[in-house]
Amino acid sequence: MLLELQVTDLGVVEELSLVLEPGLTAVTGETGAGKTMVVTALDLLMGGRADPGMVRPGADEAVVAGRFVVPAGDGGSGRSGEQEVVFRRVVPREGRSRAYLDGDLATATALAERGVGLVDLHGQHAHQSLLAAPVQRAALDRFGGVDLAALSAAEDELAAVDVELAAMGGDERARAREIDLLRFQVAELDEAGLEDPAEDDLLAAEEALLADASAHREAAEGALVLLDGDGPASESLASALGLLAGRTPFAGEADRLEGLAAEVVDVAARLRNVAESVEEDPARLEAVMERRRLLAELRRKYGNGLEDVLAYHREAAGRLSALLDHDARAATLDARRVAVEAARREAAATVLAARRRAAPELASRIEAHLRELAMPAASVEVEVRGESGQDVALLLATNSGATLAPLAKVASGGELARAMLAVRRVVSESPPTLVFDEVDAGVGGTAAHAVAAALAGLAGDRQVLVVTHLAQVAACADQQLAVEKVDDGVSARATIRRLGHEERIVEVSRMLSGSPDSATARDHAAELLGGLPSTAS
Repeated sequence: MLLELQVTDLGVVEELSLVLEPGLTAVTGETGAGKTMVVTALDLLMGGRADPGMVRPGADEAVVAGRFVVPAGDGGSGRSGEQEVVFRRVVPREGRSRAYLDGDLATATALAERGVGLVDLHGQHAHQSLLAAPVQRAALDRFGGVDLAALSAAEDELAAVDVELAAMGGDERARAREIDLLRFQVAELDEAGLEDPAEDDLLAAEEALLADASAHREAAEGALVLLDGDGPASESLASALGLLAGRTPFAGEADRLEGLAAEVVDVAARLRNVAESVEEDPARLEAVMERRRLLAELRRKYGNGLEDVLAYHREAAGRLSALLDHDARAATLDARRVAVEAARREAAATVLAARRRAAPELASRIEAHLRELAMPAASVEVEVRGESGQDVALLLATNSGATLAPLAKVASGGELARAMLAVRRVVSESPPTLVFDEVDAGVGGTAAHAVAAALAGLAGDRQVLVVTHLAQVAACADQQLAVEKVDDGVSARATIRRLGHEERIVEVSRMLSGSPDSATARDHAAELLGGLPSTAS
């Protein structure tokens, strides 16, 4: 609900501050006094087009601010159960307009998106939510009690399946090619039986041994001749030890020579063992060389070292398993999608039938209200198209023989406002604040009372603001705001004030006869306002 509206330097309005209440508020005044500036201000707050021509002559910018109360959780700050949100729009004479939401910079689009659930303007302005196809569809569904649960569930499940299928990525042919390649690679690596990343180093040492076995034996035997027990090296060490034994100055050197002698014995023993084990084995040599060629080929294909090859083997095997699982998972999802799509089509057909059943009754109810609102020749049709009837359009012809067309294309400002009023009478759900401008255009007599009653009925559980020339509408209002224009010959400015009971009698009598001093008009005004309590102005 709109709690407060402040306007500065907008058109003929120099400055105004309104504190608004629930129920029906009528804005009245002479033609040209500036009544529509209230609607213009709200249009700006709802993200409407800003025109520098709106700025009051002599001012640098126009400023509009509105304070709304919304249910807790919808944003803003305020008392328990309710929160407040503040919209603000600045229109400079030069440059771009600025928008603010709760004091923070915003865009006009952000104001429109935030305000669509707060205010609906009906008249010449663009913020009539009932002109939007989704809103008309929702109105039909509420009116007809259309159950969308099964269709929504099927659509949600179908979307989830499609997301899963898309996330799996790749097309079937690409996956088949990759599976064939990975199968070959994994089989090749499995057959190689590679386990030790140091295998090539060990094989290189074995190859070096086998490739020169005879020379290795000859070298070992020659060394043994020199080092063995009777060899010159062993004899020389023994002679040196004999010369130094028992001589204190050379005790350390003697100990070292003893160690060398023991080392020579050990080396000789190892040489003898190696020499005896080295045998020429051409078959083994060929096997080692072939294995090393295989390992080199694996490194060329799969990694710089055997450790990289082992890592690739693990990754390829995992990827192959995932792809094979992918095909199984994809087949399951494809089958599930077929079943869900069938359920969706069945639910869509059910919803389509329900919407088509409800459409004629909704159209008939709206037509009945239009006849009460001085549109006796109007005809309405609720068009339902699409697989589930998702394309819903309210079509209107204002005169006999006229072609039915979407509301916004066939109705004048006043007719559109009355059409919206008729729809609101039938479809109860709406934003908490409704604003009607020109709803009484071309209306009088009995129809004026019908318009007033319709507006009063709407205001029973929401806030309704109406800019009106009809005394009957003003008399039905819970509060009345009078706009007056003062022109001093230099500039014109509009003021707006809340009227007390006696002032309302004067204003309503002016609206009835054009002469607020007429006693007859005043009696008629008092009769229209009968039962209203006297309030201070």
